[in-house]
Amino acid sequence: MAWDEWERLKAEAADHRSTRMQLNQVPPEPSGGGSSQQGDLAVNQTDLAAIGDAAFELHQDFGRVSGHARAASQKAAGGLKTQGFALGGALDHVASRWIDQSRSLLDATAHISNHLDFTKGAHAGDEVHISGTISSIATLDAGFNERKGA
Repeated sequence: MAWDEWERLKAEAADHRSTRMQLNQVPPEPSGGGSSQQGDLAVNQTDLAAIGDAAFELHQDFGRVSGHARAASQKAAGGLKTQGFALGGALDHVASRWIDQSRSLLDATAHISNHLDFTKGAHAGDEVHISGTISSIATLDAGFNERKGA
């Protein structure tokens, strides 16, 4: 690539920087609303950790309690069926649905807790990688300027 072309591409990129989409930023409000905070959503690692902890606790507590409810319902349904009550079959159906629904909730809470734990570690690694990459680009760019004599 010719140096003139490289310089032209850098200038074009600098010109387009202000008109392209920018991540992690909300455009300033035209009204000048007096607030220096942009947007209304803010999340930090402490918030995410609290959500993950709550999901884990819900998973633990609900798993234990729902097991008791399931067992009691199935026992009651069996007793009613044995005594010839039609209600026994209906209660057995409700207990089966309870099992399906409680498994869905347990799976969801486990997924939330595990995902937030994984995400915390993954983003920490991403930050290291991104800062290393940006640092490398700056070093490379400085090398191009030195070679050109700028």
